[in-house]
Amino acid sequence: MSRIGKLPVTVPAGVEVKVSDSNLVTVKGPKGELQEQITNKIVVEVVEGVVYVKAADDSKEARESHGLARTLINNMVVGVTTGYEKKLQMIGVGYKAEKKGNVLVMNLGYSHPVEMPDPEGITTVVTSPTEITVQGANKALVGNYAANIRKWRKPEPYKGKGIRYVGEVVRRKEGKAGAKKK
Repeated sequence: MSRIGKLPVTVPAGVEVKVSDSNLVTVKGPKGELQEQITNKIVVEVVEGVVYVKAADDSKEARESHGLARTLINNMVVGVTTGYEKKLQMIGVGYKAEKKGNVLVMNLGYSHPVEMPDPEGITTVVTSPTEITVQGANKALVGNYAANIRKWRKPEPYKGKGIRYVGEVVRRKEGKAGAKKK
């Protein structure tokens, strides 16, 4: 039995959790509404503001998805109450970002600016020309969109230039040692 799966998920005030007959879990809150389809090998019960997740049987699939189902439901509850955010910083000469409507425009040393429209449910905020914050209720979408932004210029190990998460440590390499002179 999963140690994480056994933990109950407390539902705060203002959040509504519904479970359909086909195990579709819907969570509504102040930041929006999220849905997740849970496998039929898992039983999801909502009792007096607490969500309990149990394995339906002792099959391998039920044991594998027990903790995952509980974590997905907990992530949805946290997402509709406080939301998730990822912060990125751009390091490099001439690297900068700005918002034009719902489009993130970045200058990354290419011959053209990189334009990325915000997907539905995700907002990007440019706090300074070199810092971008990705916010949203769905944890997976926030992380995926931040990774797509970072993919344009991954941090390189020699000068450290690129787009990195705030707090990310980039291992630096030493450059050429220099040719020996005779």
